[in-house]
Amino acid sequence: MKRAAAAFCFAFLSATATHAASGSAKIAPTSAASKVAGDLTLKDTDKGLLISGTMTGLTPGKHGFHIHEFGGCSDEGKAAGSHYDPGNHPHGNALKDGHGKAHVGDMGNLEAGEDGIAAVNVTLTGLSLSGGKANVAGRAFIIHEKSDDFSQPVGNAGGRVGCGHVIITGN
Repeated sequence: MKRAAAAFCFAFLSATATHAASGSAKIAPTSAASKVAGDLTLKDTDKGLLISGTMTGLTPGKHGFHIHEFGGCSDEGKAAGSHYDPGNHPHGNALKDGHGKAHVGDMGNLEAGEDGIAAVNVTLTGLSLSGGKANVAGRAFIIHEKSDDFSQPVGNAGGRVGCGHVIITGN
């Protein structure tokens, strides 16, 4: 009986441990002058947090794209606070610099075409939706008006033109 109970517990814990969380963020303009909108989906994977979706209403070119520390989008996105950085790392591009060498929420730049559309498909190592010490549920995505030049302390990407609160949609 004990062996059967132990086998059941092991099977249950193994199944729940691999059951990844999923989430979303609906990006909206931060002011009446902005036309930025989009939908992002998030999924915990073995390699990190997969973020995918599409942004519209952007000016053609590059736009800084970050996860910020708070989930608020009021005050033209300023309520989202600073870049999410639980490890106290310098500003950079987490996709190129690697985990532990840049703010975990620094995703570089989105590039919008002449039609104002930008695709998002990135996996951030060291981040999760709801587990671990670097999770993003309840935080916000910010899209900036200009390109992130990766300078210190925050990349000179200009104002915040789009913002979206991260929510958990499933386990």
